[in-house]
Amino acid sequence: MMISTVRGQFGAVKGTMVYDAENPTAASVDATIDCTTINTGEPKRDNDLKGEEFFDVKKYPVMKFHSTKVETAGPGNMKVTGQLTINAIAKTVVLNVEGPTPPVKDTQNRIKIGASATTKISRKEFGILYNPIMETGGVAVSDEVSIVLDIEFIKN
Repeated sequence: MMISTVRGQFGAVKGTMVYDAENPTAASVDATIDCTTINTGEPKRDNDLKGEEFFDVKKYPVMKFHSTKVETAGPGNMKVTGQLTINAIAKTVVLNVEGPTPPVKDTQNRIKIGASATTKISRKEFGILYNPIMETGGVAVSDEVSIVLDIEFIKN
């Protein structure tokens, strides 16, 4: 409601990454995010977000990301450009990535790496236009959405 930042997360994210530390710019990422698993800690708001005014999960239950370009951006940083698809609308976004971390073996002998990424998008560019005017004259929902990803990958 333009009063404070609302944080949420998606409980079901699946994806694959092809990565070679010797050739990081040849990496690729594909991810599918289940929009029905949105959780902001407020059930009524979550139901609203699943509805026609926002993610419209009956028509578009998932959003997708497919990388198209990977660049190094200084030590330990990368820029991953790709197509983000929300509500059947695809737009190019750039993820600013910290990592990946060096590989580690977990307690189950699986090799893992991690990374964090951020970007900002305009929800209106993805057809999410709902925005009633509040009594004070301001709008209820910001256009800009910050995306923060904390990701763990398990080597096949």
